Amino acid sequence: MRLEIFGLNMRINDTLREAIEQKMDKFSRFFDESARGEVKLQPEGNNVRAEVTINIRTHFYRAESVAPEAMTAVEQAIANMEGQIRKYKSRMKKRIKDYSYMDTYFEQQEAQVDEPGEDEFHIIRRKSFPIDAMTPDEATLQMELLGHSFLIFLSSETGKVCVVYKRDDGDYGLIEPEY
Repeated sequence: MRLEIFGLNMRINDTLREAIEQKMDKFSRFFDESARGEVKLQPEGNNVRAEVTINIRTHFYRAESVAPEAMTAVEQAIANMEGQIRKYKSRMKKRIKDYSYMDTYFEQQEAQVDEPGEDEFHIIRRKSFPIDAMTPDEATLQMELLGHSFLIFLSSETGKVCVVYKRDDGDYGLIEPEY
């Protein structure tokens, strides 16, 4: 697995970098060399936020944690991610054949918007990404793995752009627009 370690508004010394690499090495038993790992560390008040993301093909695994020390935050995020992978392992094995045709990676992009006027909305983050064809069940699994509350996808059943989302009661909803 290729690994990138970033410090946003903070420096990462060699000792910390080596410790993070050693901890992330445990994921080599789950993923092959095509996987890409990313660890971002960012100060948050008196604490440090660690965000760990692993990308393999179009699947993302993401966990984050906040702790007083950088290494503690990284260890907690890695433990959370390992739990996620174990939890969804059987589901992923069933679906691995369904995902074999997907070979492009999501590309995320952030853009800053100038100061809004009085009557304008203030958009603070903008993302663009390719939409992949999948079933609603696959989209729900991907949404859960990312830890998001919704996911936009191209329905392989209808060929239309759809949204799957998590409801307040814990169930899932599917929005299928008519156009």
